[in-house]
Amino acid sequence: MHDNLTAHRPTFVTRLECSLTGEVYPADTLHNLSRAGKPLLVRYDLPAVGAALSRSTLPTRDTDLWRWRELLPVRDTANIVSLGEIETPLIPIPRSGGERVLVKDEGRLPTGSFKARGLVMAVAMAKELGVRRIAMPTNGNAGAALAAYTARAGIETIIFCPEDTPEVNVREIAAQGSRVWRVNGLIDDCGAIVAKGAAEGRWFDFSTLKEPYRIEGKKTMGLELAAQLGWRLPDAIFYPTGGGTGLIGMWKAFDELEALGWIGPERPRMYAVQAAGCAPIVRAFEAGEEHAERWEDAHTVAAGIRVPRAVGDFLILRAVRESGGKALAVGDPAILKAVDDCARRDGLLLCPEGGATLAAYRQALRDGEVDAEEEVVLFNCATGLKYPLPPAEATLDRFAEIDFDRL
Repeated sequence: MHDNLTAHRPTFVTRLECSLTGEVYPADTLHNLSRAGKPLLVRYDLPAVGAALSRSTLPTRDTDLWRWRELLPVRDTANIVSLGEIETPLIPIPRSGGERVLVKDEGRLPTGSFKARGLVMAVAMAKELGVRRIAMPTNGNAGAALAAYTARAGIETIIFCPEDTPEVNVREIAAQGSRVWRVNGLIDDCGAIVAKGAAEGRWFDFSTLKEPYRIEGKKTMGLELAAQLGWRLPDAIFYPTGGGTGLIGMWKAFDELEALGWIGPERPRMYAVQAAGCAPIVRAFEAGEEHAERWEDAHTVAAGIRVPRAVGDFLILRAVRESGGKALAVGDPAILKAVDDCARRDGLLLCPEGGATLAAYRQALRDGEVDAEEEVVLFNCATGLKYPLPPAEATLDRFAEIDFDRL
């Protein structure tokens, strides 16, 4: 892994920019949000990237996240804290989805979720910039990924999660050495605790989009997708959207690939998928708003997208609208049915958030938003094995006469 890397490689990062105002910030300096209170975006010298890297070079490299190193911010490869971030496969689901429906199965990544992409990059940069103590709110999988990578990097970490966070995630975080606290509230309530401690200088705030580098890790989903499809993009992408880092990152990746001349101007329609019990982006999209108000009394079986307020709301909405896509909400019954159907018909165990994308695709198909002939990619953001499964309680007595007709 990390073939042909040198310890100190040329970096093509030129600056950071406020995503709202365009104000420029220096690279190689620790930042949270911009002065406008908005996420910072990493900018690269793309002509120099193009001179250093060609599309034909990529097949000679390992198919992992780090093959995209010229488009990533880490300068010193000694700061990479990899646990083996593979290129995730595209899995057809013809029986539960359709003949042209593919699932990008992010559950194959370290710690079993796509949170590994963002957190490996953010932790590598925290290490590079000398951060020694981190705190973060989580609904589960992000905390597990952060705990794994900070354990590897030797960075002290404190994580706050809603009290109903899946038990497997809470124990996973603790097992990997982070201090984890259950909070009687939602993820933004946990985030408020993190922000208060950061303001007092107790730790660095690692909340979603409050540091610039998680986007850079998540954008590799878009880079991979283009390469896997032969340097074209699908007609539509359905993405489970809480904080929306991956949707924002993919949209950024497509722009960078076009600037390199590796893809054309065509873009997939981006569908931001939320649960009906927590759909602030959907409400803002339908109202024509640029920002999303907090969603009160948020509840859904898809804990990973139970985010009442997203700091990058305007970036999500901008990408959805520019792409000609839509923000869609689906109910918990449809989510659970999609998970069950995909497992039984196609053998792929989706997480609830992944199930939400299949449910949303089915809804969009019924509503005429997508056509069955269009190529569609759904994102399954974590392995379904991390979530409670229905009981299977049938038993046999080996000493009794077996009625095989009933089996």
